[in-house]
Amino acid sequence: MNQFGDLYSQYYDLLYSDKDYINEVEYIDGLIKNNTKTVQTLLDMGCGTGKHAELFCEKGYTVHGIDLSEDMLKIANQRKKEKEDKLEFSHSNIQELNLNKKFDVIVSLFHVMSYQNSNEQLIKAFEVAKNHLNNDGIFIFDFWYGPAVLRDLPTTRVKRLQNENIKVTRIAEPILNPQQNIVDVNYDVFIEDKLSNKIIEKKNYIK
Repeated sequence: MNQFGDLYSQYYDLLYSDKDYINEVEYIDGLIKNNTKTVQTLLDMGCGTGKHAELFCEKGYTVHGIDLSEDMLKIANQRKKEKEDKLEFSHSNIQELNLNKKFDVIVSLFHVMSYQNSNEQLIKAFEVAKNHLNNDGIFIFDFWYGPAVLRDLPTTRVKRLQNENIKVTRIAEPILNPQQNIVDVNYDVFIEDKLSNKIIEKKNYIK
């Protein structure tokens, strides 16, 4: 199920405006160049609003981003502008993806693979990645490292950000299930209009 509604998706980039996308892409670009020969095409599985995909495109890759959230993809498509021949996006569940083409590199970033929270889902996601990779292609993804999570337990966090129009407050409360190696995170998101000082959206969801 898609957790991100239209309004929340509009302010997703504000909520993560402190995330260092540029250095992340620089680091991954280095990994790619150190582990492959000629690379031209890249698939971004779980691209969100397309920030990583856009930056990879600026690095010279031809990029195809896919995401489960159609609202996120509306924002991602705004990044195409003059990159129409080098950057495209489409809607799909990672586990059901079938683009009928292969890529030199696949990336899945910002804990997308951690959202595959059963062995069956994870294996299916790996199979999909394999089926979309060229020979000698590489798959790069990040994830929560279980022993580190158990050592440094997740805690409740509050994040507040704003722009000229709105204030966003997000409260994240983790629920750890060590027997299943799963952390459910309960999010309360409040979006306040700065002109009226009224809450224009209140959202609760679990990831």
